[in-house]
Amino acid sequence: MGRTRRTAPPTVQVDTGMAQLAVDPDRRRAYTLLLDGTQQSHVDLDDPTHLEFEYVRRIAAAVDLAAPAGRPLRVLHLGGGALTLPRYLAATRPGSSQRVVEIDAALAELVRRELPWPPDRNLRVRVGDARAAVEGARSGSYDLVIADVFAGARTPARLTSVEFVAEVARVLAPGGQLLSNVADGPPLRWARRHLASVRHVLPGICLIADAAVLRQRRYGNLVVVAGKTLPRVADLARRAAGDWFPSRVVHGTELDRLIADATPIDDATAQPSPPPPNKTFPDGL
Repeated sequence: MGRTRRTAPPTVQVDTGMAQLAVDPDRRRAYTLLLDGTQQSHVDLDDPTHLEFEYVRRIAAAVDLAAPAGRPLRVLHLGGGALTLPRYLAATRPGSSQRVVEIDAALAELVRRELPWPPDRNLRVRVGDARAAVEGARSGSYDLVIADVFAGARTPARLTSVEFVAEVARVLAPGGQLLSNVADGPPLRWARRHLASVRHVLPGICLIADAAVLRQRRYGNLVVVAGKTLPRVADLARRAAGDWFPSRVVHGTELDRLIADATPIDDATAQPSPPPPNKTFPDGL
């Protein structure tokens, strides 16, 4: 296959902002999707197992450990972007049944047109609201719910509450897990309350994050892995420590100390995650 599409399409208006596909100069057919200047996704059309972003690699590690290698999974993806993780799952766990919910119809069409994925009758992309998709799903119908939803670089308030997590727990099969990407900065006040909300419903919980974020030195991503029972934290810790972007896994008493006296969030008082500081993200690539 020759080199194609090395001139990225111009920035285009989608439903939730201005979308840009930036060429990755180091990989033959790889692109970064930006929305209003914020990096949303990175995909390599030739190698869907190549994961560029650190938080995506952490979610993928949890996916890899959720079941024996190669076993198909039933997965609900909240937030589509450029479909990095759905492509990864289709490649590493063929036959997995995947539903992707993306609220931005124009963005979904842009990705379908410019970054097409191989035909797969088990991979369905639908335009809709993430919480409504969870509330409308059958009980026990998914092995994994992967939540990576941002509006203006912030997690929407209605995806942070105890009530939302309870709906996720309802649609999870026995042994199922919620994998959630959120972001916060010092003093992690919002993240502590979100963790308290998840733990209130799904007590088998751990957190994967960069040490500098955990030490409250900078803003960054935090990946929550939660189920009725504790995930494979020792294996996750080994994967996290040995990754290109080393991180730490926090659970048990250490997680209790992090959450401290933070109270769970309910729908009535829910707030979106804090906005990132200025210049957290590059203006473009």
